Amino acid sequence: MTTKRGAARSRAPASPSRTTGERFVPPAGEERVAFDEDLEAAARARAPVAAPESPATLGVVLAGGLARRMGGGDKALSVVGGRPILSRIVERLAPQCAGLVINANGDPARFAAYGLPVVADDVPGFVGPLAGVLAALDWAAAQRPEWAWVASVAADTPFIPPDLIARLHGARAAARAAVACAASGDRRHPVVGLWPVSVRAELRQALVDEGVRKVEAWTARYPLAVAEWPSSPVDPFFNVNAEDDLAEADRLAALHPEL
Repeated sequence: MTTKRGAARSRAPASPSRTTGERFVPPAGEERVAFDEDLEAAARARAPVAAPESPATLGVVLAGGLARRMGGGDKALSVVGGRPILSRIVERLAPQCAGLVINANGDPARFAAYGLPVVADDVPGFVGPLAGVLAALDWAAAQRPEWAWVASVAADTPFIPPDLIARLHGARAAARAAVACAASGDRRHPVVGLWPVSVRAELRQALVDEGVRKVEAWTARYPLAVAEWPSSPVDPFFNVNAEDDLAEADRLAALHPEL
């Protein structure tokens, strides 16, 4: 289900508390006002478009997973440094992109306060991040056919770098590659990637007919460029997979408030 860009914004029915490192709980009073201010700041960040040197690119936040290692729920709404991870991602990614969508399954109303289109997987069975990438590629083709690129990030990565889109495009162009992904500390992050909309039919065939599930298995079919970032003092692609990771992300955010 997709919400229309430009539709009237509504407030989310529940919001995280302002206590850092905790999961999604309903706020009240001053906490609600503070959280609304975070969302409004994220909304203002959507106004800028991609840098002139980068082709118009749709950003997609992949929030369609089941979060089993954290007991279910939405990791994107977990709080790091006093703010939901999703708010941090939107604020950081929006100025780099021509537009943003959230890939998520279930009731899209839980993300309504962000004012962004919510695009669900149309490949059933929670088959992984490639289904979210495909959903974004299909959305771009239908809603913004003039945009030829989609960049994906995981919804559990609170420290996305401010030069992500430019460097992914730069690496792809330099290598004359079809797709690109991020790397840090000698480790690749295939879910943080840059995808041409033109491959969506091939991706659908791989998912539906061939049963491909791993991102690396699909990207191995194409020339792949890798854009690298340092992993210190904080890995920009640190991801929250468990409660211990959430506590560590909160600690890092306190030490590096600029992130």
